[in-house]
Amino acid sequence: MVMGEFTQDTELLVIGGGPGGYAAAFRAADLGMDVTMVDPAGRPGGVCLFRGCIPSKTLLHVAELLRDARQAKEMGISFSEPEIRLESLRDWKNRVIEKLASGLAVVSKRRGVQVLQGRASFESSQMVRIVGGEVSHVRFKHAVIATGSRAAGLPGHPFRKGSRVMGSTAALELGEIPQRLLVIGGGYVGMELGSVYASLGSRVTVVEWNERIMMGADGDLVQVLSSNLRELFQGIHLRTRVVSLEETERSVEVAFEGNIDPLEQSFDRVLVAVGRLPNTSDLGIEKTGVALDSRGFIRVDERMRTADEKIYAVGDVAGGVMLAHKAMHEGKIAVEVIAGRPSAFDFRAVPAVVYTDPQVAWCGLTEEEARRTGRPVRVSRFPWSASGRAVSLGFLKGMTKILFDPETQRVLGMGIVGREAGEMISEGVLAVEMGALAEDLAMSIHPHPTLSEGEEEAAGAFLGSSTHILPLKS
Repeated sequence: MVMGEFTQDTELLVIGGGPGGYAAAFRAADLGMDVTMVDPAGRPGGVCLFRGCIPSKTLLHVAELLRDARQAKEMGISFSEPEIRLESLRDWKNRVIEKLASGLAVVSKRRGVQVLQGRASFESSQMVRIVGGEVSHVRFKHAVIATGSRAAGLPGHPFRKGSRVMGSTAALELGEIPQRLLVIGGGYVGMELGSVYASLGSRVTVVEWNERIMMGADGDLVQVLSSNLRELFQGIHLRTRVVSLEETERSVEVAFEGNIDPLEQSFDRVLVAVGRLPNTSDLGIEKTGVALDSRGFIRVDERMRTADEKIYAVGDVAGGVMLAHKAMHEGKIAVEVIAGRPSAFDFRAVPAVVYTDPQVAWCGLTEEEARRTGRPVRVSRFPWSASGRAVSLGFLKGMTKILFDPETQRVLGMGIVGREAGEMISEGVLAVEMGALAEDLAMSIHPHPTLSEGEEEAAGAFLGSSTHILPLKS
């Protein structure tokens, strides 16, 4: 240690200010711990707030507004062609982010959490060095690593400022609306951001090496989304991949392999959305007892403990599904374990939501997972074409499906595709977590007419008591 450098002591050090990190810090403060949180931004929020979840959902709401304005013509209401002022749109997005960031900063201060700006690197299992901050070293009793993840690039094409080949962070800055946009990857990031740009006027082409987009969701849910996106996008090309990229001053020249014609095309911008990598480099992990897996994620158990007894890890950096709400729960679990409480990650239904139009949401057991593992299930579906509320809104293509145990009639999983699916999936999460039966859903009175009636109707169809569709055949 260099003479004159300031060392601070803390009971709990949280490295990273994203959802997992600030949830851990806030919970620890509530439990009476002395907490220090270190983040390059110097305030809580992380990638999710500043460069991910919040800005993307803000822009997706704009995309929905544009789509609704165009569809209103069918209802007898005509609007002039929308005028998109990009600078004002960026300003709106930034104001949303700043409002939420300010709120988190206030909550952090009132809880007594000290937030240090800088990057932390372990010097031992009890000490970190802070680069870029006023405090040089922090000594801790326990630490929670919550450094998150970053977008994976293509080999030989690292993301750099000003490049025409961009990741999600650059795409969310809305530097321009390219005439021709190539999206590489058919996962949720590619579909969400592709939808934003297509709604704003880009001709979007998607390439995906798998046999369909959104491989994590059930095929029947994705089919509804895919049919909408094929109308919105210039093209979706499956079993297709990029074999070379060459960036010029005015375009990106791309060569493909697979189901696309021609095999060489030009684009104004390319969005790479092929997955995410853990932020474990430059952390000084090798100076601790923390172990990494073969992909660079930190190994943890169900109590978020690493191989080093003083260090815990939560969120994307610890692997598993990379979702902000999962990270928040893991952050709380880690702190409660540190406090000596009997806490563990034993959730059966972590919900996933894709905020496209239509939205896709699911939780618990999926039909494809049941098929893959040989788990017997009965699936009940309620088409939104039979929903009074969906028809009145013009959302006929939606669907609600529920997976039941054929013997016990217990709810094992739920999937929804349609407008506001993300708002409705929580009923499925509760049903799975509490071990609800088909009768519990079917006999719970849902308001009419609502989209959420689909859950009651799907359960009723399973029992043979649905009002608006025929019962399932045994």
